[in-house]
Amino acid sequence: MYRYDDYDHQMLADRVAQFQDQTNRYTDGKLAEAEFLPLRLQNGLYIQRLAPMLRVAVPYGMLSSAQLRKMAFICNHYDKGYAHFTTRQNIQFNWPQLEEVPELLAHLAEVEMHAIQTSGNCIRNTTTDQFAGVAVDELEDSRPYCEIIRQWSTFHPEFAFLPRKFKIAVCGTADDQAATQVHDIGIYLVSGPDGEIGFRILAGGGLGRTPVIGKEIFDFVEKQHLLTALDAILRVYNREGRRDNKYKARIKILVKATGVEEFRNKVLKEWAQIKDSALTLTDDEIKRCKGFFTDPAYSELEDNPAEMTQQLGQDLLFANWHEQNVRPHKKSGYAIVTVCFKETGVAPGDVTDTQLEQLADLADEFSFGEVRVSHKQNVVLADVKQSELYSLWQKLKSGSMASQNLGLLTDVVCCPGGDFCALANAKSIPIAESIQRAFGDHEELKNIGEVNVNISGCMNACGHHHVGNIGILGVDKKGEEFYQVSLGGSSKNVASIGKIIGPSFAQEQIPEVIEKIIGVYKATREADEKFIDTYNRVGMGPFKEIVYAKAD
Repeated sequence: MYRYDDYDHQMLADRVAQFQDQTNRYTDGKLAEAEFLPLRLQNGLYIQRLAPMLRVAVPYGMLSSAQLRKMAFICNHYDKGYAHFTTRQNIQFNWPQLEEVPELLAHLAEVEMHAIQTSGNCIRNTTTDQFAGVAVDELEDSRPYCEIIRQWSTFHPEFAFLPRKFKIAVCGTADDQAATQVHDIGIYLVSGPDGEIGFRILAGGGLGRTPVIGKEIFDFVEKQHLLTALDAILRVYNREGRRDNKYKARIKILVKATGVEEFRNKVLKEWAQIKDSALTLTDDEIKRCKGFFTDPAYSELEDNPAEMTQQLGQDLLFANWHEQNVRPHKKSGYAIVTVCFKETGVAPGDVTDTQLEQLADLADEFSFGEVRVSHKQNVVLADVKQSELYSLWQKLKSGSMASQNLGLLTDVVCCPGGDFCALANAKSIPIAESIQRAFGDHEELKNIGEVNVNISGCMNACGHHHVGNIGILGVDKKGEEFYQVSLGGSSKNVASIGKIIGPSFAQEQIPEVIEKIIGVYKATREADEKFIDTYNRVGMGPFKEIVYAKAD
C-alpha cells in the first residue's frame, strides 16, 4: 500500500491544525453554523440524528494492522466501542464529540489516515475490487491506478466544489465486485487490439433518487492518458452540471439530459485540448505507483496440502466456512479469506474495538499485516497459507468473526438508517435483523444459495438497494415507516437496477414478504440457477402474484 513521504505528513499535520483552529472558533461562537458547515464537510464530519459522525477514508479498501489498531483505539477512546464499515470501503465513527474531532484526526494522521474528501461535492474515495492483486481472474492489479487517481483528485483545485459528490470505481478482474457500472465514473482494465492493457471508461452511473447504469465514453484509453481522460469528463461535468437543484446535479442527470453521444463528443473535444499535457502519465510515474503494490514474500507451496484436506474431511463446521468464505488465490498454496461479521443481532457493517484488535493480530499472523474492506461490509485477509486456514478459522470463531453466511441471504448489506442518519426515512438495522432471524437455518440458507439483500433507509441509497437481488427501501408514509421491495438488481458485470414489486409494506410484514419471494424462487428455479438468474428468466409476475395474494 502507499506510504506517505515527508510532504504528505506535513500536509496532513497542517490540515489537522487548521481544523483545530476552525473548530475552536466555531465552539467559541466566532464562526456561524453556515460558515462552519463547508469546513467540517471537507474534513469528513457530518451531524447525524443523535451525534456527529466522522467518515474516514480507506483508499481502495486497504488497511494495515497498525491502522486497525488505531481504529480500535479511537473506538475505545472517542466512540462507544465500535465502528462501521461502509459500502465505499470506508470506516465511520458514529459517536465522536465535536470538540474532540481535531484530536481524533491527529491520531489518524499518525498512521497515515485522514477524513479528507469523504464528504462534500468533491471526488470521493476511489474504490476497487477487494481481491485486487491476488485474484485468479485479474487482468492487472487495479490498485496502482486507484492510487494515481487518489493523488490526482485529492485537493484538485478545479474539482473541489463540483455540482455534486463524485465517485470513481476501478475494476481489474473478470468478475466485477466493485459495482463499477453504478459509479459516476467506472473504469475497467481491458486488453486492447494489440494486447496492450488500457482502460474502458464509463460515466453517468449512480444510485440515489435516479438509479442509472453508466454509459461508455471511451472504449479504450492507453495507460498514459488515464488522467487526461478523467480530467476531460470532470471538466465537462463541472462546467455544465446543474447547480440550481441538488437532486438534479449528479453527472448521471447531465449525461441523460445531454444524450450520451453529445456528452461523449463534448468530452472528446475537451480531451483533444489536454491529451498531451502535464497530466499525461509517464512510464516512470506508473512504475513508481506500482512499486507500492509489489507481492509480499510468498513461500513456495503446493495447493491443497494434505493437512488441510484432512481437516476439511473431519470438521463439518470448518468445511462449511471454507466453502463460503475461502476463494482461490493467484499464488499456489495460498487462499483469500473473507471475514463475515453478519450475525443476527449485530448491525451489518459494525465492528467492535476488540474485533479490530483481533483482526490486526490475525493480519500480522496470517496475511502479511494487511486487510481489505469489501463493498459488502466485510473484511478480507488476502494472503493466507492454505495450511494455516484451520488455525485462522479457530481464532476467528473465538472473536465471533467466523460467520458462514457470506454471499447468502443473511449476509445483508445495510446502511445505518434511521437509528443514526438524519436523512433516513426509516430504520434499516431492525429490518436486517428480522430477515436474519427468519432465515436462521444454515442448511436452508445453503439450499437457497446466493441471494444479495441490500437495505437503504432513504433514497440516497447508501445500502445500494437498487442493485440488490432483493432491495429494500425505507419510505415515509404520513409519518410512519414503510418499506418498498424491489427485485432483479445486480452490481455485477451484467448490472441491472431492481424493479419495485408493488405497494410498500409495514415493518412487521417484511420477513413474511421475503419468505414468499424465496418460496417462489425455490419453486420455479432450474438446476444450478441463482436467484438473479431465475428472476431474469421468469420475470416479476410470479413473485408479485404470490406476495400480494390474499389469504383464503
